[in-house]
Amino acid sequence: MNLMSTSQPSTRASPPAPLEWKFSQVFGERSAGEDVQDVDRISAVEFEKSGDYLAVGDRGGRVVIFERKDGKPTPDEHYSRSQLEQLDFVSLNHPEYQYKTEFQSHEPEFDYLKSLEIEEKINKVKWCTTPNGSLFILSTNDKTIKLWKVKDRKVNKAKEVDPHQLVSSENSLLAERSFVSEQDIPSFTNGKNLGWEENVANNTLLSQELHAKIGNNEDATYARCRRVYAHAHDFTINSISNNSDGETFISADDLRINLWNLEISNQSFNIIDMKPLNMEDLTEVITSAEFHPIHCNLLAYSSSRGFIRLVDMRQSALCDYSARILQDAECQGSRSFFTEIVASISDIKFSVDGRHILSRDYMNLKLWDINMDSSPVATFKIHEHLRPKLCDLYNNDSIFDKFECCLSGDGLHFATGSYSNLLRIFSHGVGSEEGSTVEASKNPNSRKPLQRARRSSLSSLTRAFHKQGHENTSLANEFSWSSSSKLQHVAWHPCANLITCASGNSLFFYYA
Repeated sequence: MNLMSTSQPSTRASPPAPLEWKFSQVFGERSAGEDVQDVDRISAVEFEKSGDYLAVGDRGGRVVIFERKDGKPTPDEHYSRSQLEQLDFVSLNHPEYQYKTEFQSHEPEFDYLKSLEIEEKINKVKWCTTPNGSLFILSTNDKTIKLWKVKDRKVNKAKEVDPHQLVSSENSLLAERSFVSEQDIPSFTNGKNLGWEENVANNTLLSQELHAKIGNNEDATYARCRRVYAHAHDFTINSISNNSDGETFISADDLRINLWNLEISNQSFNIIDMKPLNMEDLTEVITSAEFHPIHCNLLAYSSSRGFIRLVDMRQSALCDYSARILQDAECQGSRSFFTEIVASISDIKFSVDGRHILSRDYMNLKLWDINMDSSPVATFKIHEHLRPKLCDLYNNDSIFDKFECCLSGDGLHFATGSYSNLLRIFSHGVGSEEGSTVEASKNPNSRKPLQRARRSSLSSLTRAFHKQGHENTSLANEFSWSSSSKLQHVAWHPCANLITCASGNSLFFYYA
């Protein structure tokens, strides 16, 4: 049986209807002219498998969790079956989220052996399976991966506190012993002090009254680090991905991919090693890696040369050479200095059925069929209007910007980000060339793709930067203005047409 030969979904036979996108929510909205601290910039977003939770990581090493608030009954609410079905219908069409909790995942570190400063920035967050109602999240910075357990608990909140009352009988015991001297204590044949016992009894009653005033159970969410997976990567970690078996995950850096067991933090297995004996012979690096959503033995990883390799871990312990390579034959024609740079794949995502892979390079968004390795099924142009500006992009390092991509739960719609805070959304078979463009703001304007970069209305997100000698052309000024506000992180709700995207420290939600 060939695990890579998955039946084609019947839904792809008829083109899906175009989607009309509307603004839903925003977190971290800034006022005009407000500056954004670098530590507050969002660096990772990820929906939980059911879509009930959303994890957001930032450059300050924090992980913030949002929970779905619509259609979720509280313990005091009871609904009939028809009401629950109506709630499910409404929530699936327009989910809304609220803040749940946050925790400090990583702190800045310093590697004294390599004289290297390690940032606290969260590179990726991934949700794990939830067997007992608790939430488990993997988060990583450049070098260290951590497993966090997030759980709701009942805690006592103080409502009234009388400063003249003692807190507990134990404290009253200590206080009485501390201030009563031996000569003040009368002697009794049974060795007891009746006056002291009476004071303790009175203080105990007072503490019980105080406890009644304090006792007020409320829900609180706690995060606790369960595992730390460290010292396995010499290069920057760019990807982590959970396996469908619920027991293992992979972590990928520029040259290696390691396989971990969630329960074992001091041992990992190197399954892919692209480091040459002589680093001068290095021709490509790993840019992204992801497990197949169904088959636990399959994984895919992308490279800076524009290749996607699909490997089967059953064929070899070291999977470097037993791989199916997906590459675009049309890109093998005329080449220039920038050809390989813009061909570098920044992100890959499997569709839910595992049949297709969505990839994002600097210029295009591509949809691949894992059974067709010669060319992508569809190509959606994102930055074609910037091709004449590749030299300027290279000079200000914008050509190395990495944009993420995402798919809808049915695998028929795709999204990615661009400059000027633009969200680009495409549908398979409908408007493949044009797609739709939404500006990440509270009042988004859907419009046709632009022939050149356009200014964003969010003036607070602008970070104009350009090299000397380029100030004279208005186009260069306009481009440098818009390239500073970029939409790099996107995620699609697994069950509804809802997209979240991050710009600076703001998190926007759009629904269709």
